[in-house]
Order: sequence, then C-alpha cells, then structure tokens
Amino acid sequence: MADPKGFLKTTERELPKRRPVSVRLMDWKEVYEAGDPAQLRRQAGRCMDCGIPFCHQGCPLGNLIPEWNDLMWRGEGRQAIERLHATNNFPEFTGRLCPAPCESSCVLGINQPAVTIKQVEVSIIDQAWQNGWVQPHPPERLTGKTVAVVGSGPAGLAAAQQLTRAGHTVAVYERDDRIGGLLRYGIPDFKMEKKHLEARLNQMMAEGTRFRAGVNIGVDIAWDDLRARYDAVVVATGAMVPRDLPIPGRDLAGVHFAMEYLVQQNKAGAGDQVADQITADGKHVIVLGGGDTGADCIGTAHRQGAASVTNLAIGKQPPAERPAHQPWPVTPTLFEVQSAHEEGGVREYLASTVEFLANEFGEVRALRVAETEYLDGRRVPKAGTEREIPADLVLLALGFTGPEQEDLGAQLGLPFDDRGNVARDGDYQTSEAGVFVAGDAGRGQSLIVWAIAEGRAAAAAVDRYLEGETELPSPVRPTDRGILV
Repeated sequence: MADPKGFLKTTERELPKRRPVSVRLMDWKEVYEAGDPAQLRRQAGRCMDCGIPFCHQGCPLGNLIPEWNDLMWRGEGRQAIERLHATNNFPEFTGRLCPAPCESSCVLGINQPAVTIKQVEVSIIDQAWQNGWVQPHPPERLTGKTVAVVGSGPAGLAAAQQLTRAGHTVAVYERDDRIGGLLRYGIPDFKMEKKHLEARLNQMMAEGTRFRAGVNIGVDIAWDDLRARYDAVVVATGAMVPRDLPIPGRDLAGVHFAMEYLVQQNKAGAGDQVADQITADGKHVIVLGGGDTGADCIGTAHRQGAASVTNLAIGKQPPAERPAHQPWPVTPTLFEVQSAHEEGGVREYLASTVEFLANEFGEVRALRVAETEYLDGRRVPKAGTEREIPADLVLLALGFTGPEQEDLGAQLGLPFDDRGNVARDGDYQTSEAGVFVAGDAGRGQSLIVWAIAEGRAAAAAVDRYLEGETELPSPVRPTDRGILV
C-alpha cells in the first residue's frame, strides 16, 4: 500500500496551480502549471489501501487505482504506467478530460477530501511519455481478419488499438479531415493540447492501425459496401445530433450550436483558414447550458476577446456539498468551478430563454429570459419575470440527443432503441451480424471514460466473434449505467 499513515499526515487535497488568468487568456495552452513531484508523492500517499476500494467501482475502466498510487508514492513510475495501461489505453485523455467519478467513490472522501486520483493518473502518463516508456506494441502474429472502425473518437480509437494488438488488420475511418473525433475538434486546446493526441496516434500507427481521414461512410463509401469489405465493423460515430431550442428567433444570425463554434476554433488553432469563422471578438456572448461543453465555450470566448460572457442554465444551482439523496459512493451533482469559470463572466441559474430578439439586420441582439419555475415536474418560464439580456452571439450547449440515424437505418437497416441509440445486444452486436456499436452511438451522450471502456469491451466482443474466443479484457457491458451500489 501507499504510506500507511499518509491520509493522517496529509489531510489537505492539493492540486497543481493553474496559470494566472491574465496569462493564460493570452494563449491556448493548458491551464495548469507543472506539478511538484513532492506534492504528487504526498497526495498519492493519502491512498488508504481500502479493504474494498470503491474507486474501482466508480471507474468504468476498473483502473487499478490503489496499485498505481502506491507505485507513484514509492517513485516507481515505470511500473505505475504498466498498471495504468493494463486497464486504460489513453490515460493522457482521461487524466485531463474525465470528471473523475472514481474520486466521488474514494473511501477517504467519506470524511476527508478525496485522493487526487485524476492528477496522479495524468502525472503517471506524462512522466511515461517524457521518459520514453510508452512504446508501440505490435501484434506477435496476424489473424488475417479485417475490421473497420467508423469514428475516431475515444471509443473508436480504444477499439482499434485493442483489435490491432490482437492481430487483426484494422482501418479507422473518420469523416473529418483529421483523426481524433471530439478529441480533435470538440475539446479546446486549453483543456488538452493536441500534441497528446498526436503522440498516441503515432504509437497506434507504429502498431499497425491504419487511419483513413476525410472518408464519410454512408456517402463516400456505402455502409453495406463497407460491411462487404471487412470481416467486422465497429460503429463508433458518437451521439452528434445536438439538442435544439425551438423558440421564436431561433433562425436569427448569430445563434449557433456550440460544436459549430468549437470545431471552427480548433481548426483555426491547427492553422487552417476558416472562412466566416464564428468568433466572440468584441461581442456580448451568451452560452446556454451549464455543462462541460458550455464551459468550453466560455473559455474559448474569453480567449477570443469577448466583450462579456453570460452563462445561463435553466435549472437550479447545484449544491456545493454532497446532498443527502446522493450519498457516498454515488457520483453527486455539485456546483463546479472549472478553469473557464475562473476567467470571468456571469453564471445564472433558473433562467428560461423565451425568445431570441432581432435587430434591423436580422441578427440576434438580445435574449428575452424569464425565471424558471417548477410546475408538475416541468420547468417553465414564470409569467411576469421576463427581462432582456444583450447578445451578439448565442451558443447552444444543451447536450446531444443521439447518433445520426439516416444512413445507418437506410443502408444497413439497423434498428434504434427507445432512447434513439443504435440497438445492440449484450455483446455490443447489432441486428446485422458482424456489426458492433461502441461508445455514445449505442450508449447515448456520456463520459470519455465510458467511451474508452466500451471501446475495449466491444473489441473483446469483436475478437470473440472473429476467433471464437478472446483474451482481451471486457470491463463493461452495454447495460451498465453507472456505479452499482
């Protein structure tokens, strides 16, 4: 175990400092300063070696958290990355982007601040890259079987890496011009610089995975043609249909989905010339939606030089402390202050948008907003509380409703479940033999850690389908929804 008295000697939860706001708003680099090795060792030493480590249950990947906490406390970083990679293909992604449900389940969190699991995780992988400990692992033999993975987000990449290492010839298809899916174009650089993605893709190419960017399956290649070419197909296209807000004025210029905005900035950050780029420069910006995507829009708007940023959420402000109806080890809904929220702007809750108001040029000039009230379980605008908020740019960060269905349904004839996701059985297989679904396309919008877990599990199911048996790990089943208590 880690330091047997660590949680008694170090009771404070310490994280690396974030760069000053005035400094980090001048660039697109990640917000955290370099970590202090002594601080990291103290924090890893707080791990309690629990009889039943509930952090395992909180993590969909089943990460061996106490083991690599112990190894980092002992200064054995190379052994720590081996234990981390045993369950997680991409800890550099989860360590930066995952909301860490493992920490909500940390036993120490019952009466002390939880162990900084996420920070230890990202420190392990960063140290491993710096020391050259992350190497390609090509298969010892090839099976002669071929697999197409459609979608290059975290689920698709995890499935592809597992299947390549099992000896199958894997091609990953991506309709965007670069590989990475939401990791590439949905995540701002200040949350994860793209050098981390590039390093992992280089490793995968060295292992034998083939990447085909700029190919839109269903358009450039028909789905049934793809199925005929490969022994198996993994659908990992994500849940990319955004939730709209169909109220008066929705069609005004200046009202956009969040992903339109974020994708364009990521393309510009990569050096592309983006025609008619949506920008916040000098504008009064309103972001609708209080989740991670909304925070990404807030941080992006600040860096683009917005005149003001207002974040509106229709519901109540979450509590600062764990509520009684969400007891440990359940992941609670808490008020969160992300790095973007530190950088300025206003956050308002119980705000229902009633109408987008236009100027004489057909552009949005303001939002008419009312206080939210709860009637029979519904959230509705409260009469008599309407007011206007100036707006030149409105970003809809209201989540996603599911995968794009048209081509999958028409060309492959795949059915969808009652939540709008691609229907699948307990082995991730659809009604079409040899066609599997992993990640948000089958699960619905979820966390990056669930996407990687499903990619790994789907890979095991594909390997079993092709070979009759598999040695690949399968961390979750499609019916898993969260922590089992």
